[in-house]
Amino acid sequence: MDDHGTHGYVADKDKLLARLRRAEGQVRGIHRMVENDTYCIDVLTQVSAVTKALESVALTLLDDHLTHCVAEASANGGPVAEEKLREASAAIARLVKA
Repeated sequence: MDDHGTHGYVADKDKLLARLRRAEGQVRGIHRMVENDTYCIDVLTQVSAVTKALESVALTLLDDHLTHCVAEASANGGPVAEEKLREASAAIARLVKA
């Protein structure tokens, strides 16, 4: 365990791992499609599906972070709360830019 303590996504861990395994399989499928010279629109459709799957994982992690880590830190206040809010804001900015 790192210095961040218990992670908010623990309750969703199995669901997240299942989604990541599916996305991993989809990426391998895209690799095969490219190797087999599959029609580009079909490849792009699969890329879009993987992107949405990863966005779903990211949003679940962000929600868990906000409802667990940020809420707990905010209740305690101080510099830790400010840092957690900065982290959440930066994570949101990265997701929006993607």
